[in-house]
Amino acid sequence: MVTLKGNDIYLRALEPDDLEFVYAMENDESIWEVSNTQTPYSRFLIRQYLENAQQDIYEAKQLRLAICKNNHFEAIGLIDLFEFDPRNNKAGVGIVIQGMGNRKQNVGSEALALLINYAFTHLNLHQLYANIDEDNSASKALFSKFGFECIGIKKDWNLVHGVYKDEGLYQLINKKTDVSELTQQF
Repeated sequence: MVTLKGNDIYLRALEPDDLEFVYAMENDESIWEVSNTQTPYSRFLIRQYLENAQQDIYEAKQLRLAICKNNHFEAIGLIDLFEFDPRNNKAGVGIVIQGMGNRKQNVGSEALALLINYAFTHLNLHQLYANIDEDNSASKALFSKFGFECIGIKKDWNLVHGVYKDEGLYQLINKKTDVSELTQQF
């Protein structure tokens, strides 16, 4: 795989050693709202997922990468390409950073820049999209910073704690510009 390394972080493939981290992230009820998770995952299921995580994106239709600080193996977050559609050259993007201590440290920005560059340069994608809860101002700001535009609001889209919430659809079209400009910001 291409090295996805920035100034402060790098993205890497998931490893069997990531079992406890992925288990903790998938079972963190505070982020279930953004991941559309409804039930806990067992270690057994996470182990099976990790065993198959090395599938090619064209076969699995998704790619999950660990976000790590440079010179460290331990993951501090996850960034995903999902619903990968090679026929139409598009994919969804999701990102989650563990703990408040890693947020607001430019980790999300650097990880997203690396993923955009990878998706447009190596996968030759035409577009990326993200589904963002209208109340999630941090995610809206992060994706907007990279040129994602809100192209529509899905009204009453997600039922969260008995309340229907709107969700924005954000889209970034690859205009075939020099995407390396994105990573030069960091």
